Order: sequence, then structure tokens, then C-alpha cells
Amino acid sequence: MALSIQSLLILFTTLLLKETLVVAETCSNCFTHSRAAYYPNSSEQGTDVGACGFGSFGATINGGDVSAVSDLYRNGVGCGACYQVRCTNSNYCSDKGVTVVITDQGSSHDTDFILSQRAFGSMAQTKDAAASLLALGVVDIEYRRYPNKNITIKIDENSNYPHYFAFVLWYQQGDKDITAVQLCETQNFVCKLLDRSHGAVWTTNSPPSGPLSLRMLLSGEDGDESWIIPVNNIPENWKGGETYDTGVQINV
Repeated sequence: MALSIQSLLILFTTLLLKETLVVAETCSNCFTHSRAAYYPNSSEQGTDVGACGFGSFGATINGGDVSAVSDLYRNGVGCGACYQVRCTNSNYCSDKGVTVVITDQGSSHDTDFILSQRAFGSMAQTKDAAASLLALGVVDIEYRRYPNKNITIKIDENSNYPHYFAFVLWYQQGDKDITAVQLCETQNFVCKLLDRSHGAVWTTNSPPSGPLSLRMLLSGEDGDESWIIPVNNIPENWKGGETYDTGVQINV
């Protein structure tokens, strides 16, 4: 028995929806096209006064492969995120590009990224090609969020044990953002919701006592949310200026 026109339309719509969902599911690794410039400073690294609150480490984190972003900054939510960035000029650019950490906010010449000079040159195939890229100043790129290293806690130097606790999160991966952080006592599991001071800085004036663990809320553009608990804890006698490896990477 022949299918009616209505049945054929329903079948076609169903197949089209399935194909769209497959594309959406596999497109978390897709590249977005944009443009990038680089910091016009004398240093090959980033800036130590970035909007993310990383301080002097904002210039040297990730070996100096860092970047400022414009729209991706999103009031500090984008701070600490890792991106693979590669330029598209086949005469100069490598397929791998460079992996950068977001440490600052800024834009120039309709760009999404302002890379450190080191990172900008690292997109090239050779040293001679890097010089040519730097001479161009602004190049077409493509980028995507990219796993890099375990999320790391950097305790702010102004933290004062046990009265004031502030830290930043480095190396955020995956397609979701860290939109809330709780600091928990590991023995009785009492948790305290922290304040986002600015950029990537989380603070509390009354930190819990004893060894501490973090709970980070991951939020996606589709509204999906989930909490993640790092493998490693913060020791009881934490100190300002120290860094702690959480033992986790976010690949969702």
C-alpha cells in the first residue's frame, strides 16, 4: 500500500531530525572560524595584569601560551579555559596550531583572540613562517575548546589562613563552563558556596576547616548542569601562593 503524502513528510522530517542530532552530537570538536592578533608588548608572553585575576602567573602559565578574548570572556566565566587555536594560511600555519589558556579580556581588529607573541608564533610551521605571521599582525584562525591539563587550583597570595581564602582555577576544558564552586569539609561534608570576586577568582571570608574539597558546577549552553568533585583535596594547612592539582580533566 502506497504511503500518503503526509506519511512521507513525517518520515522525511524524522530522518532529517536524526541527521541533525548526529551532527550536533559529533560537533563538540568542531572548529569555529575567527581572527587573532597578538600582544604588542616586548615580551613574548602574556600580561601580568589580566582581567582574569591570575596576576603575574597570567603571563607565564602554560609556558606563556596564553590569550585575551573578547566575547569568550563572558564576565569572567571564560577565564582559565583551554582552546586549540590554529591559523588557516597553509603557506605558514601548522595543522596542530597552539593550545592557549585564557587569562585576560581584550579585542583588536574584529578578533576573538589576542595571543601572546609566543603563542601566535607557535601556530606556524617553522621559525621563518613564525616571523612572517608576526609581520602580518592579524590572521584568520579557527578554534575549539580543548583538553590540555588537569584543572589546577592556584591560591591567591593575599589569602590568609584560616580567615580569608581566594583562588583561581587554571586549565578548564570541555564545552561546559564552571559557573559555581563550593568548598567542602572532607570529614563532615559541610559545604560553603563561594563568591566569584572577578574574572576567575573565587573567595570566602570564612573558609571551612580541615582538609578541603571542591565541588564545581558545570553548565552548558543547552541548560544541562552537573556537579563534579575533584579527586585530590586541598590540604588542611593551605598557604597563599601554592598550587594544587585537582586530578581531573573535564571532557564534556
